[in-house]
Amino acid sequence: MIKTPDWVKNAVFYQIFPDRFARSESTIKGQWQASTYEGWDATPTYQGYKGGNLWGIIDKLDYIKDLGVNAIYFTPIFQSASNHRYHTHDYYQVDPMLGGNVAFDALIKAAHEQEIKVVLDGVFNHASRGFFFFNDILENGPNSPWLDWFTVHDWPVSAYDGSKPANYQSWIGDRALPEFNHDNPQVKEYIMQIAEYWLHKGIDGWRLDVPNEVDTPGFWQEFRDRVKAVNPEAYIVGEIWGDATLWLDGTQFDGVMNYRFTEPTIAFVGGENYDPQYCQHELRPYPPISGTEYAIRIDALLKLYDWEIQQTQLNLLDSHDTPRMLTTVREDKSSFMLSTLLLMTFPGAPSIFYGDEVGLTGGKDPDCRRVFPEPETWDVEILKGYKELIALRHQYAALRTGTYKTLYADQYLYVFARILDEQEVIVVVNAGNEQTDTVFVVTELKSQPEDLVYGSGRLNWQNTPEGKKLELIIPGRSGAIIN
Repeated sequence: MIKTPDWVKNAVFYQIFPDRFARSESTIKGQWQASTYEGWDATPTYQGYKGGNLWGIIDKLDYIKDLGVNAIYFTPIFQSASNHRYHTHDYYQVDPMLGGNVAFDALIKAAHEQEIKVVLDGVFNHASRGFFFFNDILENGPNSPWLDWFTVHDWPVSAYDGSKPANYQSWIGDRALPEFNHDNPQVKEYIMQIAEYWLHKGIDGWRLDVPNEVDTPGFWQEFRDRVKAVNPEAYIVGEIWGDATLWLDGTQFDGVMNYRFTEPTIAFVGGENYDPQYCQHELRPYPPISGTEYAIRIDALLKLYDWEIQQTQLNLLDSHDTPRMLTTVREDKSSFMLSTLLLMTFPGAPSIFYGDEVGLTGGKDPDCRRVFPEPETWDVEILKGYKELIALRHQYAALRTGTYKTLYADQYLYVFARILDEQEVIVVVNAGNEQTDTVFVVTELKSQPEDLVYGSGRLNWQNTPEGKKLELIIPGRSGAIIN
C-alpha cells in the first residue's frame, strides 16, 4: 500500500529563491560578507548576486506565517559559484553568502518554532567544476583517483574553453555541470549520506532536481528507503515536467512538481490573455481551452496516479524555472486570481513562488527571479485574495483531502466539489467575460451547500422531477466557493 506524508496533504508551500528574498546583516563572528553585489532593485542578471541570505528569511518568518504558509521549499542553499546554487561545490556547507551552517541551524530552529516545515533542493544529478572530486580531475588529469566519479570520454578535458571539446559527460552539454556517474557505488553512497545528513540536521524533505536524468536501476528506490528510515514523514518530491507515472509508483517519490496541473489551469482561465511567447520547456498553456476541455484534462490527471500520491503533489502556477504567471497573462488580475482559486482548491499541496502573493511580475529567467518587493509596491488586493483563499483551505478539510468531483462544465464555466465525509464544498469558476446564469442537475452531492464563503454571485437549489438542480448566477471573470 502506498504511503505518503500526512503533513504534506495539509501544507501550503512557499518557494524561496534565497538570493532574492530578503537580506539581513549577521553579527556572528566569522560570518563573511561579500563586498560586491548587484543593486538590490536592479534588473536581475544571469550571474549577478543580490545578497539575500538566511538571516533575512528568519526575519520574515512572521510574514510567511501570517500569509497562512506552513512549509517552505528552498531552491539550493549549498556552497556554489552561482546565484541560483545549482552548481554545487560542497554539499555539506551552506553557502557563506547565505550565512553558512550557523544561519541554517538558526533557520531550522526558528521555522520549526513557527510550525513551518523546511524542504531543501537536492541537486544530485550533477555537481560543478568547483566540486572537489571533479576539480581534482581538472588538476591531475588521468592521474586523478576520482575519475570514476564522473564519465571522462577523452583527454584533455576542457572545463572552460568552449572552442575545445569538453570530453566529459555534463548535463545537457553544459560543461559547468559535470554529471555524476551514479553507477559507481561510492557516488551512490555519497549522495545517500548527504540526504541522511541534512535530515538529521532537521529538514523535512527533499525536492529533487532533474531526477529523471538519473537512470541507475534502483537508485531512487534506495534513496526513498534511506530517507524514510531517518524520517518516515519526510517528503520526497521530484522535478518531473511531464507524465511522472514511472516515478510515482509508491517506491520512489511522494509527488512531483505538478506542471500537468499548471498548464490546463492557465490555458483555461488565462485564455487569450496568455502571451504565447512565454510557452517554454514542456509547459505550454496556449492555445486557450474551454471549461469542458479543462474538465477532461483534470479528470485524466486525477486518474493518472494513486489517490495517496495525488494528495502530495506539489501544485504550482509558476516557479524559478518559468516566467511569473502574472506577466504571462499580461498582468490580468482576474486570470491570476482565478488560477489561484483553482490552485488553492485542488488536491495536493499548493506552492506559491515568493512574491506572487503581492503581485510580483517577471518574464523569462532571470527576470522571474526579481527581489521580493518593498511593502509600498505590493498589490494589496492580490495579497488579500491570497490570504482569504489560504485561510479557506485551512478551514475546510474537504478542500485539502476531500474527493474531487466535476459537477458541470461548458465553454466558460467550470464547477466541481470537494467532498470529505459530511463536508461538501462547491467551487465555481466563470472564465468568460459575461455573467452566467446556468442550471444543471447535481447527483454527486448529498447536501445542498448554499453559503457563499468566497467570491460573489447567487445560487438557488431546485427540487425537480429530473432531480436536484442548482442554478448559479456568477459574474464574468470571477469565481466562488460555496459551503
